[in-house]
Amino acid sequence: MQLDAGAYQRMLGEELRRLRKERGLTRRDLNLRLRSELSLQTLATYELGTRQCSVVRLVELCLALDESPAALLARVGQRYFGTFGAGESDGVRVDLHRVVRTQHQDLAPFRRWAEGKLAETGANGTAHEIHLDPAALEQLAELCGTTTANLLSRIRSLSDPAR
Repeated sequence: MQLDAGAYQRMLGEELRRLRKERGLTRRDLNLRLRSELSLQTLATYELGTRQCSVVRLVELCLALDESPAALLARVGQRYFGTFGAGESDGVRVDLHRVVRTQHQDLAPFRRWAEGKLAETGANGTAHEIHLDPAALEQLAELCGTTTANLLSRIRSLSDPAR
């Protein structure tokens, strides 16, 4: 399996942001806990996953968040490698009609998005599969207020006719 550095970096940033918020800290609060100079803009880019941080900086952030660096990296690794199985490192295919038919309230934003896509394409009742790349899955997961791994699991359950 080849590493998608961008996807991994975004997941790392999401975990940093989640930890910060979970601890009730603003970026400014976190910045004050750090022992070295770091701009709020740089901290934001780490959380967005648009900038890589050094190992030393990551350890420093973890210490300021009262988190073990090993635990943080283990969660990111589980999300990344657990989210995309064999043959799914480029995303997943989903039938939009199945999404529209789901009654799960937590998937309501995904359902509305799928309805819009179907309306755009004019696909009436026929199977209409689309490919969702990792970035699209992450955005849809955020829209639904869940993790990418959880959304992917839900998509898989929609594709399982036994469910």
